[in-house]
Amino acid sequence: MAWKNVKYYQGIRAAVSRVKERGQKALVLDIGTGTGLLSMMAVTAGADFCYAIEVFKPMADAAVKIVEKNGFSDKIKVINKHSTEVTIGPDGDMPCRANILITELFDTELIGEGALPSYEHAHRHLVQENCEAVPHRANIYAQLVESRRMWSWNKLFPIRVQTRLGERVIVPPPEMERCPGAPSVCDIQLNQVSPTDFTVLSDVLPMFSVDFSKQVSSSSACHIRQFEPLASGRAQVVLSWWDIEMDPEGKIRCTMAPFWAHTDPQELQWRDHWMQCVYFLPQEEPVLQGSALCLVAHHDDYCVWYSLQRTSPEKNGRVHPVRPVCDCQAHLLWNRPRFGEINDQDRTDQYVQALRTVLKPDSVCLCVSDGSLLSMLAHHLGAEQVFTVESSAASHRLMKKIFKANHLEDKINVIEKRPELLTSADLGGKKVSVLLGEPFFTTSLLPWHNLYFWYVRTSMDQHLGPGAVVMPQAASLHAVVVEFRDLWRIRSPCGDCEGFDVHIMDDMIKRALDFRESKEAEPHPLWEYPCHSLSEPQQILTFDFRQPVPLQPVRAEGSIKLRRPGRSHGAVLWMEYHLTPDSTVSTGLLKPAEDKGDCCWNPHCKQAVYFFSTTLDPRAPSGGPQAVSYVVEFHPDTGDVTMDFTLSDTPDDGH
Repeated sequence: MAWKNVKYYQGIRAAVSRVKERGQKALVLDIGTGTGLLSMMAVTAGADFCYAIEVFKPMADAAVKIVEKNGFSDKIKVINKHSTEVTIGPDGDMPCRANILITELFDTELIGEGALPSYEHAHRHLVQENCEAVPHRANIYAQLVESRRMWSWNKLFPIRVQTRLGERVIVPPPEMERCPGAPSVCDIQLNQVSPTDFTVLSDVLPMFSVDFSKQVSSSSACHIRQFEPLASGRAQVVLSWWDIEMDPEGKIRCTMAPFWAHTDPQELQWRDHWMQCVYFLPQEEPVLQGSALCLVAHHDDYCVWYSLQRTSPEKNGRVHPVRPVCDCQAHLLWNRPRFGEINDQDRTDQYVQALRTVLKPDSVCLCVSDGSLLSMLAHHLGAEQVFTVESSAASHRLMKKIFKANHLEDKINVIEKRPELLTSADLGGKKVSVLLGEPFFTTSLLPWHNLYFWYVRTSMDQHLGPGAVVMPQAASLHAVVVEFRDLWRIRSPCGDCEGFDVHIMDDMIKRALDFRESKEAEPHPLWEYPCHSLSEPQQILTFDFRQPVPLQPVRAEGSIKLRRPGRSHGAVLWMEYHLTPDSTVSTGLLKPAEDKGDCCWNPHCKQAVYFFSTTLDPRAPSGGPQAVSYVVEFHPDTGDVTMDFTLSDTPDDGH
C-alpha cells in the first residue's frame, strides 16, 4: 500500500514542521507501530524522539530489529504494551506526554479495531491537549441503495419449486422477516459489484467526522442526515466508506471510495484491508423520489449501523441507539454467502431437476447438510418420508421454524444429532433409499472440507437400503493456474518502503510460511479478486460417494500446461459435485474462461488459492513449453488434502 505510505509520510512531515515552527521539540507517540515504519518516517522528518507502541510481541521484536538496522535506535523506543498500559513519568515508559500522535488503527469500518477507545485513552493520558495528529481527521460517507443481490445476503426469499402438482413456494418464517439481521458489517471489494446489481437511491451523504487532534469519545452516538431520494424504490442497503485527511487543511487525503464516488478514478488504489462496507437496514422500506427522509448512522465503541427515519428523529425522539441483533437465529447459522446460495433460484432448480430423476413415490430420504432446504424439496417432489439431521440445537430450532411456516412440521422429521451417531430407532426402523446432501457444513473453510459428507455416507452404510441412491453420487477436485490482477500483492515482499529497509519483516513472514503455510491453500472469495486463467481447468482427484471412504490415500500426480502468456501467481482449486450423471454443481468456475482467460467464479463459495513461492512468466524466453507439475493427495485418516505445485519448463502430459 505504497500510496498510503506516501500520504502518511507527507502528513508526518507537515505535522513535525508545525510543531517545530512553534519552537517546540517534536515528541511522537506512534500507536500500533507494526514495523516501526511511521516512527522512522517521523525521525527522518525531524522528530526529536518517537515512542512506538506495539502490543504483539513478535511484531514488536521485529520492529526493534528494523529500527536498529535503519540506524534509528537512539531516536525510537519500541514499547511492547497495549497503549492503555503505557505509563508516563520519570520511571515510566515515556518521561512526558507527546505532542504528535500517529496511528494506523483502522479497519474497513474505521472503528472496528478499537480506534475510538485507543484515541480516547491517549488524549486523556498520553498526549498534550490539542496535539498534532496524523491522520488529523476521518470522514464517514454513506449511500442508500436498492439491491436484490445484496439483500439476498440478508433475508430468505420465497423459493419456488416446480412439482407435478404445480408450483410450491417455500416461504420464510415471520421471525426471519422481522429480524434486523446480523450485527456485524459486511466488508467487501465494492468495486467488484456490478453497477447493474444496485439502484442508487441517494447522493453520497457525509454522515460524521472524527477529529483525532482533540479529545475523542467512544460513547454511543448517532448522526442524522436529511436527504431527498434520487429515485423511488425499496431502501434496503447502505453502502459506506471513509476517508482520512492527514493535515488540518485536508490537502493530504486518502479515500476508500468505490470507483463511482471517487474524486479521481485515476488514483483508485486496490486494498485488501481497507475495503468498503455493506450495511443492511433492519427492514426494507419503500421510498419516493424527492420525498425527504433521514438516514441515521449509529455507532458504539466498535461498530456502526444504520436506520432510516421518516421524520427527523430529533423532533420525535425515535432514535434507537441499540445495535441490531439477530433473534431469528438464521443470521447466526448462515453467513452472507450462504444466504445468497440458498436464495439462488437457478441453483435450487438444478437440485430439483436432479431430485426428480432419483425420487420414487416410496422413497425414504435422509438429508445430511447444515441448515439445508433439500429436505423440503424432496417432500414437495413426492418422497414418501423425509428425515433431516441437524447437528446443532440452534440449527434444529431454525429448521423447525421454517418447516412450521410452510406447514411441514408433521411431514419432515428433524433429528438433532451428529449424523454419524444416527440409530435405526431415529429412522423409525426404516432403511434410507435416498441419501441427500448439498453438501454444505458450516465448519467448512476450504472446498474439500465438505467431503465430510463422504464420511457421513460411510457411517450410514448400515441404514442404507438395497439399491440406495446417494446424491451427489460423486465429487471431483479441479485446478487452474491463474494470474491475479491484485491478490498476488498479499504475498509480495515489502523490501524497501519509502526508503526504509524492512526486509526483516519479509524474512519473518518467509520463515513462518516455510514452517507451515507455503504448502497449504487459503480460502478466498474470488468473485472479489479478478484473475485470468493461464491454463485450462483440470480435474485432479475424484471421490465416489457411492462407495465408502477408502482406507488408503488417494493420490494424483501430473502437470498443467500453460496456454496463455501471463505471470503464474498460483493455482485455484475447487470442488464440483456430480448430483447425477447429467447434473453437476460447481463451487468454482461457472463457465469456461473467455478468450482472454477472464474467470467467472461462483459468488457463494470461497475457492482455495495455492500461491506459488516463485512466479513463472511465460513471456520470458524458455527452453520448452511451460507447465506446473503437481502432487495432490487426499488423506482419509484426517480428511485433509495436501498438495505441492512446482513450476517447470517442460510439461508432463500424464495426469
